Amino acid sequence: MNNFFGRLILGALLISVSQVALAQENAGDSVMSHVKGNRLSVGGYGEVTMSRNYYSDNSYRYKLPDEHKNDPSNGQFDLPHVVVYLGYDFGKGWTMGTEIEFEHGGTGVAYEKEGEEGGEWEQETEKGGEVELEQFWLQKSFAKSANLRVGHIVVPVGLTNAHHEPLNFFTVYRPEGENTILPCTWHQTGISFWGRQGDFRYEAQLLAGLNSNHFTNDRWINKGAKSPLEYDVANKYGVAARLDNYSVPGLRLGLSGYYGHSIGNSYPAESSGTEAEYKGVVAIGAFDFTYKGHNWIVRGQADYGYLGDADQLRYVYNRVSKASPFHHSAYVSKNAYAVGLEAGYDLFSQISSMRADNQKLYLFGRYEQYNPYASETSGRTYEYTQKKRLAVGVNYFPIPQIVVKAEYSHRFLKEQYNNEPSINLCVAYEGFFR
Repeated sequence: MNNFFGRLILGALLISVSQVALAQENAGDSVMSHVKGNRLSVGGYGEVTMSRNYYSDNSYRYKLPDEHKNDPSNGQFDLPHVVVYLGYDFGKGWTMGTEIEFEHGGTGVAYEKEGEEGGEWEQETEKGGEVELEQFWLQKSFAKSANLRVGHIVVPVGLTNAHHEPLNFFTVYRPEGENTILPCTWHQTGISFWGRQGDFRYEAQLLAGLNSNHFTNDRWINKGAKSPLEYDVANKYGVAARLDNYSVPGLRLGLSGYYGHSIGNSYPAESSGTEAEYKGVVAIGAFDFTYKGHNWIVRGQADYGYLGDADQLRYVYNRVSKASPFHHSAYVSKNAYAVGLEAGYDLFSQISSMRADNQKLYLFGRYEQYNPYASETSGRTYEYTQKKRLAVGVNYFPIPQIVVKAEYSHRFLKEQYNNEPSINLCVAYEGFFR
């Protein structure tokens, strides 16, 4: 009898998730959404990209734009994200999900303070490739309206974090604005309560706070969820929440936000000075939507962020010390924003043979504007951080799980700087194998 009710609860959960997927599925649910009665669920996604950038790759191209105006173009091949999903259904409402990500094939390092050497920072090579555990959680499902998830979880603030798989955006790389100002993919260890009731999906999370030592002038809080230590410091805490509505067929509307303290959320905890006196409040609000219908896909988002005590970061010890593994720039903006809109139409919907074979060819356009340094701190300006970007291209789906992307992108900067055009290509997949 207990097995019967356990299967009934799991079945209700899977049905609700499949209904959500008709509009767009939350990334945090995707690990277990294709269990289909199997105990073990195995899947993943991956991207292979090629880019040719018709602008300088010199690190001084913004400081000395005239000197680098005629620099040669540059290209790259990359594996931005290669991910393996593993999920397991223990029964009686208990499930486990993991997402292991391999990024760029770089190297991984860790920092630690050596107590026997006067507390100096030391760097150790930990692994030969850059590997991240983006999800690892245990979940108890009481009903489709009540699920408790504990572990390393996706923080679904903004459109891209909640829907970051490569089939969920038209561009070759993740939408640039959110990928600049927010952690992306944002994942932290914490506790999540989520559920689905009627036309609404909701989620609330308790997390470790962000670390202001990682905030920068050109990426705002983007690196704030990372830790150079073997654990995440949790001297301060943060909360995140998300609400999605599916009342209109094919349309998903989402609101999300974050609030937490960031100054002093580092090791070692200081008993006096800037880290003890100031909070560094981080507050983010975001709206996003996805529409799928009549052969169109339209997506959009708007994100706005506030950082309290931004002018105090230059006095934080770990940002002043050149020996620490943190960011040493003194200036971080109080405000940041990112807005974006993309739309694509399936040209193959007008060709009966292609439509019958379930092939799709989306012609798309995307426009976005963002600035991680939207307000001056102590009179310091970084005008090159204000960017507008236009991209046009195609997405070809030979089968629903695989996409071939091609785009022309043009990044517009202020008049004194050089604009940044590029051509980007990608082959990506997302699927489940069991």
